[in-house]
Amino acid sequence: MGTVTIGVSIAVPEPHGSLLQERRAGFGDAAAHGIPTHVTLLPPTEVEAGDLPAVEAHLTGVAAAGRPFPMRLSGTGTFRPLSPVVFVNVVEGAEECARLQQQVRDASGPVARELQFPYHPHVTVAHGIDEAAMDRAFEELADYEAAWPCTGFALYEQGPDGVWRKLRDYLFGGPVVPQQATPTPVQQGSLPRH
Repeated sequence: MGTVTIGVSIAVPEPHGSLLQERRAGFGDAAAHGIPTHVTLLPPTEVEAGDLPAVEAHLTGVAAAGRPFPMRLSGTGTFRPLSPVVFVNVVEGAEECARLQQQVRDASGPVARELQFPYHPHVTVAHGIDEAAMDRAFEELADYEAAWPCTGFALYEQGPDGVWRKLRDYLFGGPVVPQQATPTPVQQGSLPRH
């Protein structure tokens, strides 16, 4: 049956996801259009294709025990010189992301693995490009802000063409909705009365 390369992540929703993907492409990152904008919970991991049902069952259990939480991105950071990456910071929801990724990679589960670096939730906006372009990404997105209610995560598979495609969404089982998820009157489209 062979192996497949999978990843688990929290998608950055629209319009933020497309905007950051376009900015990443604009900085010269050739991989930008093959990688949906995301916060990683499980980095690229090879598994036997026949093990996918066990992986899906495991992720279903992780999601069922999860609760929605607020996510907020703000400003930029970098892993340079250790790794050629510029990213947007996760400033709210980082603890929840850390907890989730531990559950996904749990030693008793089908995708138990060690990480190359300590876990640090982030949204990559430049990877492996020249230093000047990395600096530009760092500076131009320094004031970037986005927020949304995180209600789940997704399983992705990397195709032979290098493109990551979503296999399945996993919604959290908990009924609690984060405070910021409640639309304000402006978000609901109401207009001021005259």
